[in-house]
Amino acid sequence: MNLTEYKMISLPKLNNLQPGLESTCLKLMEEAGELAQVIGKFRGLNGEREVLDQHKLVEKISEELLDVAQVAVSMMFVLENEYNINIHDKLDEHIEKLIRKGYIADKKVK
Repeated sequence: MNLTEYKMISLPKLNNLQPGLESTCLKLMEEAGELAQVIGKFRGLNGEREVLDQHKLVEKISEELLDVAQVAVSMMFVLENEYNINIHDKLDEHIEKLIRKGYIADKKVK
């Protein structure tokens, strides 16, 4: 295991939905669009003349980002439940890919 900084966020499996792969993917794109829209307002790229408080916009960005994360986690549950994908194995593979690409310095745990 490589030692690097992690931001650990636990998000629940939603139990009041029956998501499928396609519907979850579409929801992910919707949420990503909402995030992009708020960032556009934050950067003044939306064409609106209204200037919103920076703190409120950053708060909204964090809310939209968590919506994106929740849907991504929901898609992981779909992959596990419907397609028998081991997300823990995939996470290990993902981290190794990040190390190979140089996004994470390879520091071995002592």
